[in-house]
Amino acid sequence: MKLLLDFLPIAIFFAVYHLSGDIVLATLVLIPATLAQVGFLWWRYRRVEKMHLITLALLVVMGGATVLFHDATFIQWKPTVVNALFAVAFLVSPLFGGKTLIQRMMERAVTLPAAIWRRLNTAWAIFFLAMAALNVYVFKTFDEATWVNFKLFGMLGLTLVFILAQGVYMSRHMVAQPAPDTVDKNP
Repeated sequence: MKLLLDFLPIAIFFAVYHLSGDIVLATLVLIPATLAQVGFLWWRYRRVEKMHLITLALLVVMGGATVLFHDATFIQWKPTVVNALFAVAFLVSPLFGGKTLIQRMMERAVTLPAAIWRRLNTAWAIFFLAMAALNVYVFKTFDEATWVNFKLFGMLGLTLVFILAQGVYMSRHMVAQPAPDTVDKNP
């Protein structure tokens, strides 16, 4: 359900764009859809992830500029800015508390050696930088409709492939944990 909710605003953007052919209108609809998404997350879970807040803030600014100036360039740059910010967050995360960002997000579910956490974190930073650059390449090289399709299907597809590859890599390096009933309770 949460994954569906994460992609709902972009799916609405995609649908409005393909029905109207108007990226400004699609962006105009995307802004309140994303506001509603964040509002629902707050109402339902009483918290909103930083990723959603960053994306919303950039959408309001860059999407607002797209609508105000009737210029698609602003909304087309948004994925690049978001991905670049995420890359920086992954790169600087060990400077704050010593742990990588990926470790902070996943260590409750997975136990990995410190070197593997660092490799995974670096891989995510590189992935986000590559996605940022790829977004620029697509919107500068291809027409607007191709970029809209890439935004939904290309970026989503590449992200899913990357996540699956990360899962395979992680599974090879997971540290076994004792089963809860086999832990010695009498020290």
